[in-house]
Amino acid sequence: MNFGEEPNSIFPLASAQKATTLRAPMAWKRRVTGSVLGVIGFMLSPLSWWNDAVVNLPLAWLFASAVALFYKPAAEPDSKVFDGLVIFGYWLTNVLGFVLMHKGAQKVLSKEEKKYSRRALLRDVGVSLIYTALIVVLIKMGVLKPIGQYFAK
Repeated sequence: MNFGEEPNSIFPLASAQKATTLRAPMAWKRRVTGSVLGVIGFMLSPLSWWNDAVVNLPLAWLFASAVALFYKPAAEPDSKVFDGLVIFGYWLTNVLGFVLMHKGAQKVLSKEEKKYSRRALLRDVGVSLIYTALIVVLIKMGVLKPIGQYFAK
């Protein structure tokens, strides 16, 4: 046997087989993981119309309540700090939704893993801020108001 030649053995090692057999399951796992990330991201993002009442606001409230356990001014009645924390928590859920959608789509559509860039994060934060500004404008214009005010005469 010469140097560099593989021995012909009656008992071949499993490690001697080519790794190409692992490609299909790994691609399948990557696509499933990306799909799950994308769905969770969509549920957290402002792109789903129903998510605010069902997902984002409860998560934002839990975030603000958790902070209020450690930061006493947020736990006071009628605290503006608590209100600000709820809004901050809401923004965090929206940005997290965009990040997860981006990462999920990247896993599903690309063949290689890419880092989430600072530019992509800034874009996602910007979109969330624009969406929040739109909500504020709709509130100020009177389009969004408490449900009882829609039926009052």
